[in-house]
Amino acid sequence: MQKNTIDTILQTENLIAGYGQTTILNGTTLEVQRAALTTVIGPNGAGKSTLFKALFGMLPLRQGRITLNGEDITGLKPIDLLAKGMAYVPQGRNIFPQLSVEHNLEFGGISLRNMAETHHRMQRVYEHFPILQKRAKAQAGTLSGGEQKMLEIGRAMLLDPRFLLIDEPSIGLSPLLVQQVFNELLALRDNGVTILMIEQNARKALAISDYGIVLQQGRLALAGTADGILHHPEIGHLFLGGAVHVA
Repeated sequence: MQKNTIDTILQTENLIAGYGQTTILNGTTLEVQRAALTTVIGPNGAGKSTLFKALFGMLPLRQGRITLNGEDITGLKPIDLLAKGMAYVPQGRNIFPQLSVEHNLEFGGISLRNMAETHHRMQRVYEHFPILQKRAKAQAGTLSGGEQKMLEIGRAMLLDPRFLLIDEPSIGLSPLLVQQVFNELLALRDNGVTILMIEQNARKALAISDYGIVLQQGRLALAGTADGILHHPEIGHLFLGGAVHVA
C-alpha cells in the first residue's frame, strides 16, 4: 500500500555510533514516513539493530541528530521516548516466562502508574490479540512462539505508541504464524501507528510494506517505495552481497 501524501515523522542526520572501538553507523541519514510500515533490510553487520538501539536511546551517539515529529530527541533515554510515543520490540523473546500473560501485560503498563488505566488498555490489547485473553492466566513461557511475539507487541502497545520499532518479528516462527504477526502489524498501521521493522524475510516483508530502506556498512544505500526496492535490479547485491535478485 502506497500512501498518497508523504509526511515525515522521523529523521536522522549523519548518525555515528558503535561499540567500543568499533563504529557501526557511519553517517546514517534517513527519513521515516508517518502511519506507514517501513522495512529495513541489509546484510549482516549493516547496522540495522544498532540503528534501532540508537533511535531508542539505548546506544549513545558519537555524532548526529534525530528528530521525531520535528522535535530533537537526540540523547533522550528510553523512558523519555516512551512518553513521546515511541516503543521498541527487540529481537528474540523478551517476556517473563514464569509469569502469567496477564502479569506480563501489567508489567508493560507499569510506567502508567495507574492500574485501572493499565487494565483498560489491556482490554484493547485483547481485542487485537484474542488468544492472549484466552490464555491470560497461563504462564507466558507455555505460549507458542507466535503467541509470545503477540504478547511482546501487545505489551508495547499498552503505552499507546504512535511509532513502533520492531526487530525481526518473524524469527523462529512458522510461515502461518509469521503471516498472523504481519497481519497484526498491518492492522496497527491501518490504525495510524508508524512501524519501522527489521526483517530477515526481505521478500515477504517488502511485499506488505509501504516503504523500504536498505542499509549497507552503516549507511543508507537505498530508500523508496517497498515495491520499487523489491524489484530493484541491484538489490540482491546490496543486501545479500551477491547477484541474488529479489522478485
